[in-house]
Amino acid sequence: MRNNNIRGLLKIPGYKIKRIDKTETRLEIQIELYKRNQGICSGCGKNHGGLHSAQEMTAEDIRLGNQRVFLHIPKRRYRCPADGRIHTEEINWIALGARVTKAFGKEVNRLTSITTNQEAGWYLGLNDEKVYRIDKAMLEELFKKRLIPTPVSLNISVDEVAWKKHHRYLTNVIDTDKKVLTWNEKGRKAEVLDKYYESLGAQNCQRIESVAMDGAKTYISSTKSYAVNALIVLDRFHATQKANNAADQIRRDELSKARKNENEELVKLTNCKQRFILLKNRSKLSERQSATLERLCEINQPIYKALLLKESFLQTYCLTTAEEAKKHLQEWIEQALSSGLKPFMELAHSVAEKAQYILNWFTKKISSAISEGFNNKIKRLKRMAYGYKDIHYFKLKIHQHCGYLNPRRFQFN
Repeated sequence: MRNNNIRGLLKIPGYKIKRIDKTETRLEIQIELYKRNQGICSGCGKNHGGLHSAQEMTAEDIRLGNQRVFLHIPKRRYRCPADGRIHTEEINWIALGARVTKAFGKEVNRLTSITTNQEAGWYLGLNDEKVYRIDKAMLEELFKKRLIPTPVSLNISVDEVAWKKHHRYLTNVIDTDKKVLTWNEKGRKAEVLDKYYESLGAQNCQRIESVAMDGAKTYISSTKSYAVNALIVLDRFHATQKANNAADQIRRDELSKARKNENEELVKLTNCKQRFILLKNRSKLSERQSATLERLCEINQPIYKALLLKESFLQTYCLTTAEEAKKHLQEWIEQALSSGLKPFMELAHSVAEKAQYILNWFTKKISSAISEGFNNKIKRLKRMAYGYKDIHYFKLKIHQHCGYLNPRRFQFN
């Protein structure tokens, strides 16, 4: 009765327990096949005769209580009539590529979704290399089930994130409706995003309604070629970021001039500690910060102009219709071009080129802010692991933490 109860907990169909050896920390369980049980040939996937030999393998299973469980399994080899070669039998509850059961593999996968491989290995009594092999095999199996073919999304956000030094990037595609990462690939060229659209197929590409992005020309050209019905949106987050970057560049230029001219007051007002006063929404400044900003604008004309141009640009998103926004944007472009401030003149040229994508925001208020949130998760994941040498594994880990492979959001059999 005792053995039958343990057998029920282990979930080993077709096998029975022969002997159990117990130590303080381990259960060594010898199992054997029922007499009528025929193995499945890994070559042809069928039950057939032609037994060649048998040998014992050991696979770790999930713990019982506080004791680690090791199953000693007789594994048979068959001469397959299909190709005449010798193949080892396939046991469907043993994980591929690792000497563990699938139940144990799922346990490893659950742990690595919330902590590092090193800490998961310490908890389970495994070394880092074995955790890596088990986790990668489980993720690859789940990837085939959930992400092949590529899930279809109607509204997406496209952005890149650095995965390595020297401008090594990953392109990520986010489903903004489901708030889940659906696809990623190394690089950020048009050819990279082309692979995503090609994986969807022409019919599904035509179903895409909107694509939010940061305005990268490579992503725009790829999207226009494949998602012909999609509305390309340069969202508010990135547009605001570009205006803030232009204003901050003016601050840095004026700080450099002030240091050369030994203008101590201007140096004090424009140093990096004060940069957020210039970038922050004026309505959210404290009395002290407002006084500092007023004094800065009083003694420095370029910074005053930069502040006015930045606030005028952001005012575009406070308007109610695309027509009003278009008129306001045209006036802003003229002001920026005549300001004499190089960062804002460059921004004006960029805005003029992509004005329609900015105005599309009033038609479809989709945002790629979710991509920035996922980018922070990805950077945290990379820092926790101190980097990844295996880019394929890193892509799978991103899906595990941000996409359809996340066990906390999606359950798998």
